[in-house]
Amino acid sequence: MLHYRSYRLNDDLPWVTFIHGAGGSSSIWFRQIKEFRQHFNVLVMDLRGHGQSARGRWKKGDTFKEVSSEVIEVLNHLSIEKTHFVGISLGTIVVQTISNHYPQYVSSLVLSGAVIKLDIRTKFLLWFGRTTKHFIPYMLLYKLFAWIIMPNRSHEESRLAFVNSAKKMCQKEFIRWFSLTKVINPYLDRLQIETNGLPTMFVMGEEDYLFRAPVEELVRRDPSLGLITIEKAGHVCNIDQPQVYNDKTIAYIKEVESASKKLQYV
Repeated sequence: MLHYRSYRLNDDLPWVTFIHGAGGSSSIWFRQIKEFRQHFNVLVMDLRGHGQSARGRWKKGDTFKEVSSEVIEVLNHLSIEKTHFVGISLGTIVVQTISNHYPQYVSSLVLSGAVIKLDIRTKFLLWFGRTTKHFIPYMLLYKLFAWIIMPNRSHEESRLAFVNSAKKMCQKEFIRWFSLTKVINPYLDRLQIETNGLPTMFVMGEEDYLFRAPVEELVRRDPSLGLITIEKAGHVCNIDQPQVYNDKTIAYIKEVESASKKLQYV
């Protein structure tokens, strides 16, 4: 089972589950846990090969579906029937996969620094990584990617947080996770088509140069989706502007809970 930490405040309160990105760990939510615990029951976990979760769980043909099923295993272990999911970066793909295959567990989705489509720059970056992943040390590649995705001086804390978390991985685990990017673009297109109509809020940094534009275009086309843009924040907006991030995401989850309760009485 994945390594996890749960903070149960009250059985009557809703659960919020945080999912980190590739190379990260549950520690990247350190600026959220304390505040969220005042309002919700909170669950954080390390995805396979990350943080304190076991390595070597990969089997031939494993996809994001197998990764997401391990998250569901933790929920079942803790008897959590439903939860709000908050994801960051590649973790938003895990969250979207859960909403697609296990919608009965999902109260709402908060997709931060969401990856929903790859432009030509990102495709080239991933191609370069796949081409060189077997002979260039993974930390060198990861530092390069972190700098390209989070280039500004104001993103330095975010870059360091992810680089320091990635140091706990090994080359083999990095390669297996990176291999998932080979089919990521058609997979993302399918996820957007097969939506289950769940409450969804995108939270993007104003300075998220690689991933913000596709999200804005999607939200323009689908009025059922929401978008919060955080000023002076990059790809990892929960670290760049934690207080703004916390205020807005907590308010959104409370709004979803309030609307859900009203429907119960209609």
